[in-house]
Amino acid sequence: PILRVITAAMVSKQVDLAGIQQAAKDLAPYIHETPILTSQFFDQLSGRHLLFKCEAFQKTGSFKSRGLTNAALAAQREGIKVVTTHSSGNAGQALAWAGQQLGLTATIVVPRTAPAIKKA
Repeated sequence: PILRVITAAMVSKQVDLAGIQQAAKDLAPYIHETPILTSQFFDQLSGRHLLFKCEAFQKTGSFKSRGLTNAALAAQREGIKVVTTHSSGNAGQALAWAGQQLGLTATIVVPRTAPAIKKA
C-alpha cells in the first residue's frame, strides 16, 4: 500500500513485564536514563513518599521521546520508512528526533494556529 496508518491501538498489545523490559532494552541506545528525585517538603505536605521522574532531562526535554522512539522503532520493524504526526509541541519534536536517530523520514504537521516560536 502507498499509505499505511498505524494507530496506537494497532501497536499496543497486552502490557506485561517482559514487554516493558524489552522496550527499555530497545530504547537504551537512544534515550537518557533520567534521575528519580525525592522531596521531604512534598512528602510532608502530602503525607506520602513521592518520587519525581525527571523526564525534563530527556534528550528532547520531555517524556515524549520514550513513547515516540518506541513507536518509531515499531514502525521501522514493520518496514515503514516515513513517520508522520500532527503536533505543535513535544510529540512533534520527539518524533522528529526519533526519526533522525533511526534514519526515518519524519513529517510533522504543525497547525496554522500554533505560536510562531513553534513554527520556527
